[in-house]
This record gives sequence, structure tokens and C-alpha cells, in this order.
Amino acid sequence: GDARVRGQTGVLSERRGSYPFIDFRLLNNTTLSGEIGTKKKVKRLLSFQRYFHASRLLRGIVPQASLYLLDEDYLGQARHMLSKVGMWDFDIFLFDRLTNGKDKRFFCFLFWFPVMVQEDYHSQNPYHNAVHAADVTQAMHCYLREPKLASFLTPSDIMLGLLAAAAHDVDHPGVNQPFLIKTKHHLASLYQNVSVLENHHWRSTIGMLRESRLLAHLPKEVTQDIEQQLGSLILATDINRQNEFLIRLKSHLDNQDLRLEDAQDRHFMLQIALKCADICNPCRLWALSKQWSERVCEEFYRQGDLEQKFELEISPLCNQQKDTIPSIQIGFMTYIVEPLFERWAQFTGDTPLSENMLNHLRRNKAKWRSLLHKQHSSSRSNDHSGQVTGSQEQTLNEEETP
Repeated sequence: GDARVRGQTGVLSERRGSYPFIDFRLLNNTTLSGEIGTKKKVKRLLSFQRYFHASRLLRGIVPQASLYLLDEDYLGQARHMLSKVGMWDFDIFLFDRLTNGKDKRFFCFLFWFPVMVQEDYHSQNPYHNAVHAADVTQAMHCYLREPKLASFLTPSDIMLGLLAAAAHDVDHPGVNQPFLIKTKHHLASLYQNVSVLENHHWRSTIGMLRESRLLAHLPKEVTQDIEQQLGSLILATDINRQNEFLIRLKSHLDNQDLRLEDAQDRHFMLQIALKCADICNPCRLWALSKQWSERVCEEFYRQGDLEQKFELEISPLCNQQKDTIPSIQIGFMTYIVEPLFERWAQFTGDTPLSENMLNHLRRNKAKWRSLLHKQHSSSRSNDHSGQVTGSQEQTLNEEETP
């Protein structure tokens, strides 16, 4: 649910991030020539920019305890689940229910920054929401424990990896980069149509770090280095850069020249780990993987409906009439997930976790193929039925013709 909490006055405090919620009704009154109405209206309805002048910290408002206090029984169950957070079959959806949607606060030991992160995810997004962020953080935790990597990681590496995982999709609007570009959104212009969302997630994260003063005790040059490394990690999640990272990883593995004693190589493998965590849904148990697949496709279809409503070209994978969930997932697994996780398994040395993930991936892909086959069979059956009816109609018409 909505992560907003009531202040002492009983009035809902404003939501951070894309405040207020993005309102695509504005497109009704716009044209693609850039005539978007008054600047005030654009800022009010479509702006993603953070409103630092309204910062609660600057106004002296301290974090309030949530009214949605957990029942002791549920809290105990949540704690029990958290003790198993390193297990790959961890059920993030159950954990989300047990914590009443406050997953991110349980995963981090510093309270105020995670509160800000959680509030900046949009609960109305079917997929890119705080539950996805918590899921990616849990997966990242598992990957950081892989022996091949864990033995070289510094505390700073671990902190960077988990922070990047938690905030990698913060303030995601529920639409993709092509949508922002085709609607001439100001973020697309700001980042020159390159890694638009990822740049925004990174800059939003920096804003929260500075506002929360999480790193205020560190020297300025150290803070700047952390911010840059967070940016490098978050920008690596841009799916358009998939081949770039795969080619580089393949080269390292083939040449056996990864030196994890070097900070640069460790950082590269943190990027790969975060990329794996971000798209690991097909490698989960079927019951969990299927839920994620349905959620991400629902988000695609919502964008397609918007594009159709405003007479925009429907983006790939967003046409509910043509792009079925099984076909989308099979393509995603084949061209994106499998190549990355096969290389990850090669890096880790076929550990139990890597083998488990690849086994889930293959089984899930087989299930989607089976469902796709059933859809095609059903479609052919319906088409054949329609042809027979048409033929019968033609025969009847001929018999009635003098």
C-alpha cells in the first residue's frame, strides 16, 4: 500500500519522489509538437524532480512511527522469515504481507534512508515497486555470499551492492524509456535519451543520501566516490547495455584474467551481480516466477493501453492483443536471462545456488512453452470453428439464391 504516514497533526505528509503521482491525463491536452500547456501545469502533473524546498527534514519533521503497527504474531513470523533471507526460495510476497508492505525497512539496519527509499517507489506499479526492490536486494544478498566473490569483498563493496539493489528502480513511473522519449518528457531531454530511467534512479538516490545525511560523517571525497560508484552500479541495469556487459564478462572468463583483488574488477562483478539480481525472476520457484511474470506484463499492457488511448505507436511487448505472457517470457529467458546466468554460473564455478537457478530457469521456460502451445492449439481450434461456420453460411446462402 501507500507508504505515506500521518504526521502529528493527522494530515497526510506529502509523498516524496514523483510528487504528486504522475497523471497521464495531461497527454489528452498535449500534442507531440511540444505544446504541453503551461509550465505550471507540466510541473504540477508530470514532474519527476525532487522538491527539496519541501524537505521534511528542513522543516524539522522527524520520521514518525507508522500507524500500521504489526501484530506480534505477524512480527514474529516476519523475524523468522528474515532468518532465512539467504535462502533462494525466500518468498518475498509472503514477507511483504507479513511486514505490511514495509519490506525495505527490515532489510536495512539504518532506518531513515530505507524509509525514504520505500516511499519513493510507486505502490500503484504492478512490477516496479518496493516489493521488486526488496526482491532484488534479497537476491543481491545471496550473490554476495557466493564463495568466489565473498572472499574478496570489502565492507564498502557489500554496502554499495545492497544500497544499489535497494534503490536501483526508485521513483520508477511504470513506463519505459521509449515512452518518455516519444512523449517528449523532460527527463528524456535532460539525459539526452540515454539510460533515462537509470540516470533518474541514480540521481534520486543521491538526493536521498544527502537528505538523510547517511554519509555525512565521511570526508567529502569519500562521499563523492560512493555516489559515483552507486551511479555506475545502477546504470549497469539498463537492459540496452546487456550485450556490452556480456561481451566483457565472456572476455574475462575466457582469458581467466579477472583479478578480484583489484577494486576495478570487483566493481565490475558487483555490476554483473546487480544485473543478475534485477532479472532473476525466471530463476525463482515457479509459483514466485509466475507472479513476477504476470506483474511485469501487466505493467507493459498498461503502457500499451495508454499509448493506444493517446494514439501513440504501441511499444514492443505492450500490446495485450498480440504479446502474450508466455511468448514474452520465453523470449526474455532465451535472449536475456539464459546468456547472463550461464556466464554467472561459469564465474561462480557451478555452485549449488547457480545450479539451482539454472534448473528453475529451464523448468520455468518449459512451463511457459507448454502454456504457449496450449494457447496456439486453442487459437487454431477457434479459427477452424469460425471457418466451418463461414462455409456453412455460404452454403445456406447459395441454397436460398434462385
